[in-house]
Amino acid sequence: MKDNLSLFNKVSKKMAPLRKIAKTKNNRNRFHMLYQVCWNFLLMLIILVVVGASFGLGVGAGYFAAVVKEDPVRPKEELDKLLNNYDQTSEIYFAGDILLGKMRTDLEREIVAIDQVSDLVKNAVIATEDEYFYEHHGVVPKAISRAIFQEVTNSQNSSGGSTLTQQVVKMQILTNDASFDRKFKEILLAQRVEKFFTKDQILESYLNVSPFGRNSSGRNIAGVQTASKGVFDKPVNELNIPQAAFIAGLPNSPSKFTPYKSSGELKTDLSFGIDRMKLVLKRMYEHGYISEQEYNDSIAYDIVADFKKPVQASGLPYPYVMSEIEKRAIDILIPIMATQQTYSAEDLQNNQAVKDEMRTKATLELREGGYKIYTTIDKAIYDNMDNTVKEFNLFQSDHKVMKLNPETGKKELTTEPVECGAVMIENATGKILSFVGGRDFNREQLNHATSSYRSNGSTMKPLLIYGPAMDMGYSFPGKPLINAPISIGNYSPSNYGGGSYTGVVSTREALKKSYNVPAVLQYHQIIDQKPATYLQKMGISSLQPEDFSNLAAGIGGLSKGVTVEENVNAYTTFANDGKFIDAYMIEKILDQKGNVIFQHQVNPVDVFSPQTAYLMRDVMQDVVEEGTASSIRSKLKMHLNMVGKTGTGQDFKDAWFVGVTPAVTFGTWMGYDTQKEASGAPSSLNRGGSSYSQRSLSLWAKLCNSAYDANPDVFNLGQKFSAKPDGIVTCAYNELTGGAATKAATAAGLVNSDICNAKFPPPKKDEQSGSVVEINGKTYAAVDSTPSEFIKSGGLIIPEKSFDDMGYRYVTNKSAITAKFPQVTIGKGSNALADNGPPGMVTGLSVNLLGQMTWGPAPSSDVLGYRVYGPDGKRLMSANSGSYYISPLAATGVYTVKAVDLYGHESKGVTWTKAPLIPEIPLPSIFN
Repeated sequence: MKDNLSLFNKVSKKMAPLRKIAKTKNNRNRFHMLYQVCWNFLLMLIILVVVGASFGLGVGAGYFAAVVKEDPVRPKEELDKLLNNYDQTSEIYFAGDILLGKMRTDLEREIVAIDQVSDLVKNAVIATEDEYFYEHHGVVPKAISRAIFQEVTNSQNSSGGSTLTQQVVKMQILTNDASFDRKFKEILLAQRVEKFFTKDQILESYLNVSPFGRNSSGRNIAGVQTASKGVFDKPVNELNIPQAAFIAGLPNSPSKFTPYKSSGELKTDLSFGIDRMKLVLKRMYEHGYISEQEYNDSIAYDIVADFKKPVQASGLPYPYVMSEIEKRAIDILIPIMATQQTYSAEDLQNNQAVKDEMRTKATLELREGGYKIYTTIDKAIYDNMDNTVKEFNLFQSDHKVMKLNPETGKKELTTEPVECGAVMIENATGKILSFVGGRDFNREQLNHATSSYRSNGSTMKPLLIYGPAMDMGYSFPGKPLINAPISIGNYSPSNYGGGSYTGVVSTREALKKSYNVPAVLQYHQIIDQKPATYLQKMGISSLQPEDFSNLAAGIGGLSKGVTVEENVNAYTTFANDGKFIDAYMIEKILDQKGNVIFQHQVNPVDVFSPQTAYLMRDVMQDVVEEGTASSIRSKLKMHLNMVGKTGTGQDFKDAWFVGVTPAVTFGTWMGYDTQKEASGAPSSLNRGGSSYSQRSLSLWAKLCNSAYDANPDVFNLGQKFSAKPDGIVTCAYNELTGGAATKAATAAGLVNSDICNAKFPPPKKDEQSGSVVEINGKTYAAVDSTPSEFIKSGGLIIPEKSFDDMGYRYVTNKSAITAKFPQVTIGKGSNALADNGPPGMVTGLSVNLLGQMTWGPAPSSDVLGYRVYGPDGKRLMSANSGSYYISPLAATGVYTVKAVDLYGHESKGVTWTKAPLIPEIPLPSIFN
């Protein structure tokens, strides 16, 4: 105390001079003036603050009014519906309104009534999220002011200002948009909700709609009951204090505080969730919901030991169907939702951001919007087909491949089985009645019926070559085509098996036996007419620019390939008299209210004429009756009026068969997913056991039989294809030239008849003579003046121009043609050799001791042969070679040899005189 008084006295002495100065009159005036100025400034400042605050409040109120004036005043009934409209999982139905199951979703929710929730959980939520819940009327002004100030000042410590009521409004009525507009609407709606509903009703809604992270299967969960069962494996009314605290803490940041990964495994670091639980326990203690002892015991509690052990999520029913329907339903909803968002069709088509936004919204809407999706899939047929694939024992053995391990990022050696896909389509409507997505969804989720693009091999020929060629008038069933080794540029196709070259073959035979060379030659003839546009009309969506000019495309060598659905769907065009009807799997979609928001409409597209469709069906019937699929009937338990086509991918990597009946079209594919083995060799189906073709046909037949067992009505066995349309006539043609029939062709057995489109009859070409001659080893047509003794009967000359129309110029081994038809000569026709007058004389005529006369050839190029004349001037013989034997008893005298040409001209003669064997002895005069 003494020290303090001493210090005060010292300071007082120091200030004494200043006090003396202040007591003067002038200084007192100055001080009074300064006081007045400061007081006035303070008053002005107070006035400005009050006015500014009033102005600010006015602006804020005006802004608030402007924001909320457009928001509708919702009645109690609407609010009740919105608050209790929990997301519902959409449902999928088989044909016939048979429930398939609920749409897969990452969000699981189980609704619970408020009286089934323990007070521990309710108190934990209130203590943590809204301590004034039972006191406020929807909002807490102090908390809102604090939150707004923190937002405006960009404070790092954001405490939030939303009550439980506001959070419910945000989740159920508004959005998570972080804006003042939304916040103002939220405040207004929260007060309205508090007016109409009890605290328990609001709390119940909050507990059911809030997200709670993941469960032990890795699935996203919402609702306190789902969380309790998913994390602790017990209902919410049985949780103890630490368990209730842990659950109550999850909604603040579900992904951060949840103990589980997306795989269902426990996180390595669980500290975030545990720290959050401890904070909830602290709040419960501070608000008097638990005692100090309960708090301490709960802090020390081993919550980790209570976490439910990870469990594998139960599989979806019919996973191939579920995933396919989901994909198609999303595609249907995207344009519907885009329209609701006022996006134009151009926005959706050209703006990638719009596309992504709408796909995300459509996906969420579908999974949680409570839609009912009705499909075309026949459950009984699908079940039978699925079981048939599981029991099919003719699949080729697994093979070894190198595949990327997604976990290690390295390629590893693994085994891979043969996969398969199948689709059955109702021709008249396009309904997909059933399909086979693969052998095991758990092993491979790729849908091999709808999403796997493969080479369709020879099943492409009717679609891209023969069908378009007949439709454009370039072909008919009897059209002859080269079937011999060829090379067009750098492309040298071959028939499978490395042989089966017949020289020339009709289109019907070429398709029946699935010869590649004739098909490529026919495709080469029409490729400039862009036949790939026919594929576009038939729903082939994977075409690339190079597919319009690549010859290999004609036999299945597309850049990307086709799906089983696309391939089978295209074949329905032949059953539908040339009209393509796009296949579909979703009949209609209903919203939660039962309104039909989508109904499929059938829109046929003209592709082929009815005449072309009829011709192709007629030709493909031979494939089933006598060709590459002739064994199929013996494998079926019913008689089908059927046409079809087999197909084989390059290196035997794909095996196909598509069968077309009047009612349905059904096709199958099999092959390995990885198209190259670990050794580097192609993944061929053509090894071991029965042939790949028989495996493929057996699979098709067994699946078809199983469909018949399930629902024989779909085949409508009494139904027939459409009757022969007008314009289909029988036409005669020359199997070699395509020209009119001739006597020689008839004699050689080369004249045929087949059906054709009267609009496109076989072309009339040069008639070929049946009278031929041989000159220097080559055959030519005889002319009117050709000596008859040199003419051969039964021969046939084909002008090179005629053969060029069939691709003769591309043949690399022309003997492959002539060897098959020895009576045929491919030449330049009857005008090959000009008439240059009589030929030159023979040379080197001589006779040996045996009387054999020989001579050399005449120098002219058109010499047919030679004639020998005797001493009396009569013709002794006509010969092709330069040799003639004169008997010793032949008359003596002058023998003459002349050359004869194509036009019957003779050369000047070359002679030889035969002398008598016994010289003449003059007789005595007595005998004269």
